[in-house]
Amino acid sequence: MQRPSLKRPSCVVPVVLLALAGCRAEADPAPAAPEPHQETRSAVPTDINDKFLDPTSPVEEWSARWEVESREVFACRDQIVAALALQPGQAVADVGTGTGLFLGPFSRAVGDAGRVFAVDIAQKFVDHVQKRAQKEEMHNVVAVLSNERSVALAAGSVDAIFVCDAYHHFEYHEDMLRSIHSALRPGGRLVIVDFERIPGVSREWILGHVRAGKEVVTGEVLGAGFRLEREVKVDGFEENYLLVFTRT
Repeated sequence: MQRPSLKRPSCVVPVVLLALAGCRAEADPAPAAPEPHQETRSAVPTDINDKFLDPTSPVEEWSARWEVESREVFACRDQIVAALALQPGQAVADVGTGTGLFLGPFSRAVGDAGRVFAVDIAQKFVDHVQKRAQKEEMHNVVAVLSNERSVALAAGSVDAIFVCDAYHHFEYHEDMLRSIHSALRPGGRLVIVDFERIPGVSREWILGHVRAGKEVVTGEVLGAGFRLEREVKVDGFEENYLLVFTRT
């Protein structure tokens, strides 16, 4: 399948265009069976994503909160990127990209022949990472507006999907996992970084904000058609964990 030129400016790509890019002309397939659909919202706080979706909340405030050494995933970012084992020419999606903390190292890792999809449900973050990619000349970065049920990526389009401190924000985690599974190529990797949620041990903010602990998350991902490849011990992690899954 022929890819578009990677030298054009970074842009927001609707899911329809991603799905159609490079397809051969052929007869229309038979109608597909309806996709499974999660009817009940996951047990996350009702307002868990409101502040991100609020267009009046300045992106700069989130950059000041997220891209600082006091945040574990920022301080340990080099180890996190290494755990993905990205190779030149691969495609990776950063789901819940926020302000785009990992776009630079991902862009360099996959090179000019690769592709980085910066995925977020908030239009303001999508606009921000698009501008950031242009400013920093990351020509292999494509900003994608997703939604609460789908990562909005074409089936079999990426080699790795990265979800950092965002899994606990999935309002429909079953639908999101199906979407992630579909977007990954066979054998593709799903890397999840999230908070340890241990009653009696974790601080109150985590217990009230994070829906599920590591064991529950692992079970949900395994049930969605993945196998656990390994847990990576990251020096400097006290409240986070990193799990690597493989699409089966």
